[in-house]
Amino acid sequence: MAEASLAAMAPPPKTDMKTKTTAPPRMPQPLASRRYTLEIRQHMAWRWQALILAIALLVGFAISAAILVAAGVPADELANEFVVQTFLDGQNLRAVLFQAAPMILVGLAGAIAFRARFWNLGLEGQMVWGAIGATAVSMWQIGPENLRLPLMFMAAVGCGLLWVLGPAWLKLKLGVNEIISTLMLNYMAANFLLHLVYGSWKDPKDNFPYSPQFRAFERLPELGAGVGSAILLAGIVALLAWWLVGVSRVGLYLRFVDANPRVAHANGVPVRRTIYGAVLLSGAMAGLAGFAVAAGQEGRLTQAFYQGYGFSGILIAFLARNNPLAATVVALLVAALFVTGRSLQVFYQVPFSMVQLIQAIVVVCVASSDFFIRHRLRRVGAGTSEAAA
Repeated sequence: MAEASLAAMAPPPKTDMKTKTTAPPRMPQPLASRRYTLEIRQHMAWRWQALILAIALLVGFAISAAILVAAGVPADELANEFVVQTFLDGQNLRAVLFQAAPMILVGLAGAIAFRARFWNLGLEGQMVWGAIGATAVSMWQIGPENLRLPLMFMAAVGCGLLWVLGPAWLKLKLGVNEIISTLMLNYMAANFLLHLVYGSWKDPKDNFPYSPQFRAFERLPELGAGVGSAILLAGIVALLAWWLVGVSRVGLYLRFVDANPRVAHANGVPVRRTIYGAVLLSGAMAGLAGFAVAAGQEGRLTQAFYQGYGFSGILIAFLARNNPLAATVVALLVAALFVTGRSLQVFYQVPFSMVQLIQAIVVVCVASSDFFIRHRLRRVGAGTSEAAA
């Protein structure tokens, strides 16, 4: 009994009880006090890049469709006009290929120069001189008949190459901005073209401002079914450009120069020679585009054959991200847009400026997608960072 009473009177044993404290609920940060920082992405997987680009293109197409509907084109006819009538109709498909050949060449010309960080905006001037060189061979009957077309080809390439040599030298030797020099040379080439077709090269038969018509052996032949050989020439040039950029040592040098010219020079890359080579090749391709128009489409030198190709070449190179094979596909799509635009003009009285507006909308949307690919917004607050985009 005594032991039991003592045990009952003894204090209970001490136990370590952990006190549970609950943190106060985290209050959301006011919107006005949130801070964000813009960061450059180190890398983004290609599938996410493709997704962002596809979304941008869909947005551009949606805006363009809304504008066309507002202009009077029935909404249920848009797919028929842009897809069925353009790509599934034989005549329109031949027209797309006909229009795409010089666009592929001028798009490749822009892409090659842009890879060397040379903003060649003189594509139209180089086209003009390419056509002038080819026409000079025809006018002066240089060489035998069976070699006349190859000589016109070489003259066009050489004239386009020489017309861009000046801006390249001014850029690398004197630091002159190539955007200004190439643009100014466009006006010089255009005015010299007018001087020729309104002067000594005017066709004496019709007395219109264009040169005499090329002879049959001075024109690019047809492959069959109404398809000209200019598209085959453009495809061969595109494959050679892809090999040059993606396989050869020059392509590796171009990637170094595009990333950082100073670091490339420090690592032994011949930066000046690489830039000269890319720029001269760009001018040669643009001159070849002038040859494709003069000998493959017009059959003579005309006063306004080059108009619109410069902007289209820059657009194609930009949308293709300076990739030669992608530039070929984009050029086909742009050519299809031009062909469809002419159809809309005839059947729905839509002005051709609307087609140019659609091009501008697509360019703006793709440029916006490039921002999200290369950058991201990161939310900063309370000593921690969490990605916002």
